[in-house]
Amino acid sequence: MEPSASGLAARGDLRSALPFLPVVLRGGALFWPPAAQESLRALALGPDVSRVASGDVLADALTDLRLALSLPALSPRATDGLALFFDDLLSRAQAQGWFAEVIPNLARLLLRLPALLEDHYAKAGDGASGLRILASQDAGIVLLSQELVAAMLTCALFCLFPTDGRAEASLPTINFDSLFVALVHNARQSQEQKVRCLVHYFERVTDSTPTGFVSFERKVLPRRAVSDGVTYPDMDAWMKSSAPLCQSRVFSSGFIEDEEEEALEVDFANRFLGGGALSRGCVQEEIRFMINPELIAGMLFMASMEDNEAIEIVGTERFSQYMGYGSSFRFVGDYLDSKPIDSMGRRRTRIVAIDALDCPTRLHYESSGLLREVNKAFCGFFDQSKLQLYAKLFQDSNNKDINPSVSSNGYVGVSTGNWGCGAFGGNPEIKSMIQWIAASQALRPFVNYYTFEDASLERLGEVIRWILRHGWTVGELWHMLVEYSSQRLRGETKKGFFPWLLPNGSPNNEVQYMSE
Repeated sequence: MEPSASGLAARGDLRSALPFLPVVLRGGALFWPPAAQESLRALALGPDVSRVASGDVLADALTDLRLALSLPALSPRATDGLALFFDDLLSRAQAQGWFAEVIPNLARLLLRLPALLEDHYAKAGDGASGLRILASQDAGIVLLSQELVAAMLTCALFCLFPTDGRAEASLPTINFDSLFVALVHNARQSQEQKVRCLVHYFERVTDSTPTGFVSFERKVLPRRAVSDGVTYPDMDAWMKSSAPLCQSRVFSSGFIEDEEEEALEVDFANRFLGGGALSRGCVQEEIRFMINPELIAGMLFMASMEDNEAIEIVGTERFSQYMGYGSSFRFVGDYLDSKPIDSMGRRRTRIVAIDALDCPTRLHYESSGLLREVNKAFCGFFDQSKLQLYAKLFQDSNNKDINPSVSSNGYVGVSTGNWGCGAFGGNPEIKSMIQWIAASQALRPFVNYYTFEDASLERLGEVIRWILRHGWTVGELWHMLVEYSSQRLRGETKKGFFPWLLPNGSPNNEVQYMSE
């Protein structure tokens, strides 16, 4: 179904996104500006016509494209980065393949971008899932085809997205120029390896166009009372929660992205989705965005997250294998994603972005910090269809007969690890308990926790077994976490939470009382 001329122009979702897209709307249809279209057509005909057969000439061609879109020229440092990568770091054979085949195919894909967008808006119907800016507190979902995502990422590679107004709208950087700038001014080889992951993605999608879909959802816990769900819970609500604690398994090795069970896979996110993926970052979030590059598309339209928000992304395909972490990160080859497809055409890969407190120090133990973190995780883990049930759990402390494995939607658990405990400086013992509490309250059937061999979590499995053996609820574990934190703030204990909690290591009489 083709959108009518008047219908496309009247769409609020398109009007929201249009200032941040490189195409223009005229006469109710989307177009490339004529000069840009001419440049793309030349690129599509290959190096014999475009003369683009090296990194420095590619940089010149991209500057011409940007000027045709009334954008400033690429910075000299970005130009240097493009030349360095395509002329020096890629093998001669791979570079020739890029200039002869990949770049012309990417240009052809971009020439289809207006039609892909029009088709997207036609299929989005009333706009419920149409591409738009999802601003803070704007709960909603955007459903994109993988082909449209590939075209959007090509725009980012070619640095064609307008930048005016993005900072004011709290949107992260989306063009790849900063990625190439960092390549020149960053001695770590990990930066080159990040670009290699993305290069591999573009080679794959130009060789075979992906046919699935990816959804991007902003999840919001309302701060004001709502009639049909649960609002941002306060300390008392968590104390009263009657939700049973779900099963939790601990793995000292393995990775969240290799999770075999269907689960929400936690992205240890920056409040700006993607964090430093398109600059110098190379830790958990950035690595996930390199091996599942379709995640980057969300950076175009997802504004930064507030304390009561999370972002869930379903359907991204993994394209790359890797090894290492941080400065040791390396692209090591192709990855064929075998995840099954759901009824919406999405791969059953569910990634939830939640941002932790940055360098919290004493805030680890203050009620406001604990509340912020548990609500952030709960926002990420909740299932919209269970909101009324959540409200009952928060309000009725005697309602202990709910089985999360029965109540949960499709038995989708949570796969996580040391969220906010690296550069953000969080306490792994507290964060492991907070995520368990939040997942249980969200009626998730299990938590698979990957410790990455963190020494402070050696007793995590022992603690989990002890708590489950005594049948604690979410409210009871939350109470103990708050009590422990209060004692830490008052200087009454210097122990970690685990030795403080376990009977053989704790002087706390309340632990004995609750375990009887």
